[in-house]
Amino acid sequence: MKAAVATDFESPLDVRDVPVPEPGPGQVLVRIETCGLCHTDIHAARGEWPVKPKMPLIPGHEGVGTVERLGEGDLPLSVGDRVALPWLGYACGHCRYCVAGWETYCTSPQYMGYTMDGSYAEYAVAYASHVVRVPDGVSSTDAAPLTCAGVTTYKALKVAQPQPNETAMVVGIGGLGHLGLQYARVFGTNTVALDVQDDKLQLAQDLGANHVVDGRGDSAAALAELGGVDIALVTVPSPAVMRAAHAALNPNGRLVLVGLPAEDSLELPVFDTVLTGKRVIGSLVGTRNDLEDCFALHANGRTRVITEPRSLDDVNECFEEVLAGQVPARLVFEIGKPQG
Repeated sequence: MKAAVATDFESPLDVRDVPVPEPGPGQVLVRIETCGLCHTDIHAARGEWPVKPKMPLIPGHEGVGTVERLGEGDLPLSVGDRVALPWLGYACGHCRYCVAGWETYCTSPQYMGYTMDGSYAEYAVAYASHVVRVPDGVSSTDAAPLTCAGVTTYKALKVAQPQPNETAMVVGIGGLGHLGLQYARVFGTNTVALDVQDDKLQLAQDLGANHVVDGRGDSAAALAELGGVDIALVTVPSPAVMRAAHAALNPNGRLVLVGLPAEDSLELPVFDTVLTGKRVIGSLVGTRNDLEDCFALHANGRTRVITEPRSLDDVNECFEEVLAGQVPARLVFEIGKPQG
């Protein structure tokens, strides 16, 4: 099968033929149709995070495809089922976090495209317990970004507990942010979109943002004029942007961080945080239930996914596009024949 393989942290991905993997007990073999390109894939391939991935590695945690073969065991899937292969490839199901409904913080997890080979390939192996069925009303092309960018921003807003009379700001209207903005509307908040690129600001308007703020200007004054914000969802991996979002929060405001900066540190004012009751919340990704919610919302016409198709052969050029900020929303590799 064709796969894009990271052989070390310095070299470009090598698109080559590798053996089709065999599903083990409790696993399924999935013929991949589409896979989105997440910035995390670049971090993984280049070893840029403190905890390093396995090497060699096939990245990709936004894979969608059809089950082709079942491993041993009584599995909740059948051959032909269309499923998504999300970031959380496996959780134990019995640690305190899994039992409490926080499986994304499992103490012994496996991650697709990081500790397990992912979906930058024609076939991938996944645990049957942790793939999520894709409903007929969601195309494979749309389902791929929803599998990470969608469920990540959905859960980030969910943990901020938005109220209908509040104002939620989404910083960075890219692959994550353009979906986060729509989920903020689904939760009933007044929405503010902040970006520094004309096409992203226009996209925010097209997606129905109540207010659009150009970060190249005096965004602090613009946000103050709007009355501040109650929730700031920051998808941009920049400590400076995170600090600015924190400063824009009203009392009892919530700063939700999903972007992971390379410098891995953030300095915030303690007095302002304490005296105004501001909260800083980190959010990883959503659970399987959260992803089912995202699929259901999309099937009901509540969200739009902005994508551009790409060939897996061009994976290294696509990495550079993402790093240069030249992508309008989400690049999706068309690996098999997408359904829907």
